[in-house]
Amino acid sequence: MRRVKVSDFIHCQSSDNGLVTVLSFRDEKRKNQLCWAAIDELADALQAAREQGSRVVILVSDLSPHWFEHAWLEDLIAGVEGRECTGVGDGWFRALAELSHEAVVSIAAINGDASGGGAELAWACDFRVTERQARFAQIEVNVGLTTGIGGCSRLSRLIGISAATEMVLTGAAFDAVRLMELGGVNRLVKKGEALSCARQLARQLALKPPGALQGLKRVLRRAENLPLEQAMAFEQETFQQVAVSESALAAMKDCQQQYDADQSVAEVHSY
Repeated sequence: MRRVKVSDFIHCQSSDNGLVTVLSFRDEKRKNQLCWAAIDELADALQAAREQGSRVVILVSDLSPHWFEHAWLEDLIAGVEGRECTGVGDGWFRALAELSHEAVVSIAAINGDASGGGAELAWACDFRVTERQARFAQIEVNVGLTTGIGGCSRLSRLIGISAATEMVLTGAAFDAVRLMELGGVNRLVKKGEALSCARQLARQLALKPPGALQGLKRVLRRAENLPLEQAMAFEQETFQQVAVSESALAAMKDCQQQYDADQSVAEVHSY
């Protein structure tokens, strides 16, 4: 299926010397339901941010009261029926791969409702900073579908099988407070504060040693899928690879000098 020419959906803004990229989504016509052209463009933007050296990427909406909503059903129907779509649609899988890529930390700055495939993008991110008014729903059952990119598998790992079962089988929305209580949200903030909180978190992350961040993200992702013994072995393997790097040696020596100067662990690491 050829691609239909459409306007841009994603606005890209970099900061912190290019280490942080904010990707803002707006599709007023579809109320932020993700057409194939939009998700393809999002995947392209995520890839470009990584290749240009960003260490942290933030996803946010520029259309209240929506964050990223479910797949635009007209494209889904057209694809099933063999008709023309707005885009290729492989962006769903490429976007997930980019959000999971070890070279970049992904933050969902959730400032509106997230549903279906949009909610699944949130589950794929490393962090979720969520405003209190936001709601989350896996609505697939209500339109005769199943989840396809993490609405069962990732969600059940985040909030537990009982809560995930309730969400996906009933199609009911969970509010941000309940998601926080279940462990599906990292930060819960007031309306209008998601992006600023996400930026603050991003700046902290961008200053961390990149080799350590990449190694830890690699270990965390593998730990989701491996039995404990294999996950432990992979964790130790990664540790040994990172520990001999020049950046790790420099960081260790700097910390040890501060310890030797009678500073406590809490003082050195600011907690």
